Amino acid sequence: MFLRNCWYVAAWDYEVHRLQLMRRILLDEPVVLYRKADGKPVALEDRCPHRHAPLSMGRVKGDHVECRYHGLTFAPDGACVRIPSQDTIPPTACVRSYPVVEKFHWIWIWMGDPALADPALIEDFHWLGDPGWRFKGERLDVEGNYLLIVENLCDLTHLPFLHLTSLADTAIPPNDIPVKTERNGNSVRVERWVLDTQVPPYFRLLGNFKKDDRVDRWMHLEFSPPAMVRLDIGAAKAGSGARNGDRSQGVTTRNLNAITPATARTSHYFWAQAQDFGLDDPTITDVDFQLVHGAFMEDLAIISGQQQNIDLAPDAPRLNLAADTGGLQARRIVERLIAQEHVDLTPVKSEK
Repeated sequence: MFLRNCWYVAAWDYEVHRLQLMRRILLDEPVVLYRKADGKPVALEDRCPHRHAPLSMGRVKGDHVECRYHGLTFAPDGACVRIPSQDTIPPTACVRSYPVVEKFHWIWIWMGDPALADPALIEDFHWLGDPGWRFKGERLDVEGNYLLIVENLCDLTHLPFLHLTSLADTAIPPNDIPVKTERNGNSVRVERWVLDTQVPPYFRLLGNFKKDDRVDRWMHLEFSPPAMVRLDIGAAKAGSGARNGDRSQGVTTRNLNAITPATARTSHYFWAQAQDFGLDDPTITDVDFQLVHGAFMEDLAIISGQQQNIDLAPDAPRLNLAADTGGLQARRIVERLIAQEHVDLTPVKSEK
């Protein structure tokens, strides 16, 4: 059901604290997150082996977690170090400890074989914290399977319909401009350009373009397993060389998404909106974030409706359109990797 030998985002850095325990369901597993005295994050199985009480209902004592029910105490490596009612500690008195890495303002967790947890396999989200960019992000609870979110993000044609009141004017008309879809190993890239066109209100609002300006626009995305989607959206003065890599006369926004399954039908949606312009004006970041947040709430309503219908008829056939190519390829990559994982447990990273 889930790809396990890979890195997922478990939390934003600001969600995990010292002396506080936070419970989160990840890939159908209960996990408790906290920080040690040195600030390093810890992730343990949130289930005491004695009577299965959630450790997250207990308390932090130094770097250890004490179960609230009977006082069993566990170290950051998952080993039980104290049982108040007896002196001996049986070898089965332990909980699972998950590898975690704090990077790009996210707490990353490895839910598979700990021996394969190589931090070098973490996907690149350097825009979060890069001094040349400003960003704002959040976590959303989604009543839908994580691959429904991936398909939504890989679909550039729904913007003028679903987001009529939010981001519709950023959309490139789906029937006018061709979409280029490329697969490279385990990654999928969807690319769309429109040249020498009127600047839309979105970029006039954020990018200081004038109403009569002509621009070259782009809307690209890249999918990487298990469920990472990075969008590259921008506009530059027409003919200034943006398509050849020179964006000096333009503005770029990055929509950064990491989806982590909670269960088969619910998801944690970590996302952020970043800009490489207006770095001295935080209101630009706030406005951009609010615009995209509003659009995502529209997405989540549709995804929830999809999930409800899927639950009612799991085997109902789906009609696929040409515009679905990117999302379909992403889904097939994940399904293939899940099947492969049962064979050889090889860690996965998108090929660049």
